[in-house]
Amino acid sequence: MSSDLKSKFLQVYEVLKSELIHDPSFEFDDDSRQWVERMLDYNVPGGKLNRGLSVVDSYKLLKGEELTEDEVFLACALGWCIEWLQAYFLVLDDIMDESHTRRGQPCWFRLPKVGMIAVNDGVVLRNHISRILKKHFRSKTYYVDLLDLFNEVEFQTASGQMIDLITTLVGEKDLSKYSLSIHRRIVQYKTAYYSFYIPVACALLMFGENLDDHVQVKDVLVEMGTYFQVQDDYLDCFGAPEVIGKIGTDIQDFKCSWLVVKALELSDEEQKKLLNENYGRKDPGSVARVKELYNSLNLQGVFEDYENKTYEKLVKSIETHPSKPVQAVLKSFLAKIYKRQK
Repeated sequence: MSSDLKSKFLQVYEVLKSELIHDPSFEFDDDSRQWVERMLDYNVPGGKLNRGLSVVDSYKLLKGEELTEDEVFLACALGWCIEWLQAYFLVLDDIMDESHTRRGQPCWFRLPKVGMIAVNDGVVLRNHISRILKKHFRSKTYYVDLLDLFNEVEFQTASGQMIDLITTLVGEKDLSKYSLSIHRRIVQYKTAYYSFYIPVACALLMFGENLDDHVQVKDVLVEMGTYFQVQDDYLDCFGAPEVIGKIGTDIQDFKCSWLVVKALELSDEEQKKLLNENYGRKDPGSVARVKELYNSLNLQGVFEDYENKTYEKLVKSIETHPSKPVQAVLKSFLAKIYKRQK
């Protein structure tokens, strides 16, 4: 990612933020304006910005030539809409999960003056997307398609979050609910659509394409998003904390992780009993016993095998696509995540 693209991208954030805190549909006073500005700065630009930047990347690859100033701005604006969507999900997600930190700082709702105001801030973040789209895309032929896209992906993500929450009810720890198919459904809806599909869909709409003609692209990206989450589940247990930037807690949190699903699949009755007794417990001894079991089942090898097979399958799928620029977009996504360590 070129550093000048990232700085251009961050400049666009400042423009959009300024427009939002001077939105003529609401009479801001100093307090409300400062609140929104602080809330945005705390929650929107803090991540890696991969989702947002990939709209610009993808559009460049589709166009195959230098972008005009206006095109760069619009692609950045759509990228920021995805980052706003992400911020909205994370602010509310952290409250639901009772999390403490996010991106190396306290969760927004944990700040003394924020608390449950964060719920409304989440709603405000979602509404900002509509404001940005209206201001910059209302005259475009693809405006309605953009609105539909964001609405649909929000619905899919919220529904994925719902099946995650009702499947992992900690009060009733029941590993028998966990299977590869439920893991896949949670991941597909909760992560893959908004992390992998929507950036490319935005670029395709800007390029004048009809999304109904690109079902294959959606399928490949959702498969890629699933692979990405399986990597995340793997790294949570086997990644080096100093590399991934966090200490994994999936075992303690009773998460429907790919690793536990695979372990259940490969375990004999004795090993299943050990899993049931130790998975989802906070004490270090239980966590260590689960990790020992993962090692004795050779889950690292099982993961490597999954990774190689998935990579081959994705490359094959991508290469059947009739358009070379679309292939280039999909291959650039795959290259960013294949064998990642963090």
